[in-house]
Amino acid sequence: MMALGWKDWSKNDIIYAIILPVIVVLVIVALSQVSSLIGGGFSGSSGIIIGIIMEIEELTVIVAVPLLLGLIWNRWAGGASGFLMGSLYALYWSDQFRAGGSLGFHFSSGTILLAYVVSAMLIGYMAGALNKRSEDLRRMIISGVTASAIGGVMLFGIFQLSPSNVVTGLDGFLLNVLPRIASGAIIPVVAKVFFWYGMGVRKTSS
Repeated sequence: MMALGWKDWSKNDIIYAIILPVIVVLVIVALSQVSSLIGGGFSGSSGIIIGIIMEIEELTVIVAVPLLLGLIWNRWAGGASGFLMGSLYALYWSDQFRAGGSLGFHFSSGTILLAYVVSAMLIGYMAGALNKRSEDLRRMIISGVTASAIGGVMLFGIFQLSPSNVVTGLDGFLLNVLPRIASGAIIPVVAKVFFWYGMGVRKTSS
């Protein structure tokens, strides 16, 4: 394959390297402004909308990204990305705890923040370790659902160790686990598309 020169541009370069990334950034910024646009805090229909958006953001950051990298690359990439994304998400929530709670609430929230980090690491690492770079969709789905479900159970369990925790009971358990299981079934389809377009790390014989 010949190296690309400075004149070797295509329509896909513009679409996938410039237009789509800009759109993604604009969508993320738009989602971050929803709460200020609709008002009403966390009560009523506005609270439901904000809750759904926050759940989507959480699943994207600490489930989808580590899971995808674990499936298309390996367990180490999945685990490392889980650590990074989980840490960023924990830092975000640390700021929320500091801004919205008392000092006691903030200091006792460390276990919750730790849960975000270790759950994301576990999902990414486990998905990669189970899948072993396989391109078989059924294996990827089994690996993704298993890793995501266990990560969700661990997240809920660690939450219960913190006095700051508000996620309790069967409803809290289902809200933690079921969306992750859904992500574990959806992300492998995305990973399969990555493999179709040659963007996955294919397994080589040793």
